[in-house]
This record gives sequence, structure tokens and C-alpha cells, in this order.
Amino acid sequence: MNQDFSIVSLIMNASFVVKLVMAGLLLTSLASWTVIFGKLFGLRKVRSTNEEFERDFWTGRNLNDLYSDAAQRTDGAPMERIFASGMREFMKLRERRVVDPSALLDGSRRAMRASLQRELDTVESNLSFLATVGSVSPYVGLFGTVWGIMHAFVGLSNLQQVSLATVAPGIAEALVATAIGLFAAIPAVIAYNRFARDIDRIAMQMDTFTEEFSNILQRNAGQPAPAAATVPASMGR
Repeated sequence: MNQDFSIVSLIMNASFVVKLVMAGLLLTSLASWTVIFGKLFGLRKVRSTNEEFERDFWTGRNLNDLYSDAAQRTDGAPMERIFASGMREFMKLRERRVVDPSALLDGSRRAMRASLQRELDTVESNLSFLATVGSVSPYVGLFGTVWGIMHAFVGLSNLQQVSLATVAPGIAEALVATAIGLFAAIPAVIAYNRFARDIDRIAMQMDTFTEEFSNILQRNAGQPAPAAATVPASMGR
């Protein structure tokens, strides 16, 4: 009755397979927390840079000046890169003497849609890893528990008398695997739901900007462009 039931003792006394499961779950949990913190700071940066660019965009600055600034930056906001892709396509079509407003608008909109999808793919990176950890870790921990209990009962079969004191250590060691599986899964599920909601908001914000900028280009598409990169100044909200 004086056996040590501390977590460390239970882990050290577990069978090899259960120890292997526990080690894998702990490494997975560490990787999950690394992704969580990286995604947390990454999404915060995306939101702040998007908001900064959107404020600058709606101040009424000339589109050519905004495009020139965007082309010089390599670490700009995702929304800025969407703007640059649409503006670049618009100017290329103007250089080719395309005068049909619908052709100008369709080309720019396709470029912005492609850029928007690339930005979303970047923002959503590693999100599937959190979903996998949240859904699989409990079952991996359960596998370790089942294996540990099976191993404990196989060992008890050689004993003449079996009491709770002889059964409890083996079962307790096995249950630690389930606990570690839940320890890895719960933060991953919470973080996945939080990040999925934040990414949906970012996607909606960038999609709205794409439509608003398309409206500006539609108003400018019907105007003459004597110079290749001459576009009328943007209109404020």
C-alpha cells in the first residue's frame, strides 16, 4: 500500500510500448504548442498589417504611388499583395492597349483572386496539423492505455492471489497514456477553432477589399490612359 503513484514513477514503470506512446504524444504536444504560438503571432501580424494598409489605401492616395510602394516591399501585408497583383494586371492590359472595360476588370479580378487564394493558403498553413493532433491524440493515448492494461493483466496471471493493491499500479500506469493524449489534444482543438474563426474573418476582410478595389478599377477602366501606368487617384470611402 506504500507504492509510489506519482506521475514520474508511473511513467518510468510503464511498459516499453506505453512509454513509446507517451513519448510520441509529448513530442506531438510540443510541436502543437510551437505551431500554436507561431500561428498566434503570425495572425496578429497579418491583421495589423492589413489594417495599416487599408487605412493608407482609403486616405485617397494615388493608385500609382500605392503600387510603387507595394512593389518595393517584400514583407508587406497580404492585402497589399492582393492590391499589387490586381494593379499589375490592370497596368499590363493597359500597356497592351486593351480598351474594353470588362476585359480590364476581368483580368485584374482574376489576378486578385489568385493572389487571395495564395495568401489564404499561407495563412492556413499548419492548421491541418492542429486538427490532426486534436482528433488523433486521444485515440493514440487510448491505444497506450489498452496495451498497458493488457500487459498488466498478463503479468497478474502468474500470481496466485490478486488484490486491488496488485492491480492498481498497472492500470494507473496505463491510464497516464490517455491523460497525456488528452493533454495534447485539448489545446490543439481549442487553438484550431480559434484560428479557424480568425482566418475566416481575415478571408472575409480581404475578399471585401478585393470587391471594393474592383469597383474602383471598374470606374477607372473606361477612362483613357495615355501613359502605361497612369491611373486616376483612388476615391475615399
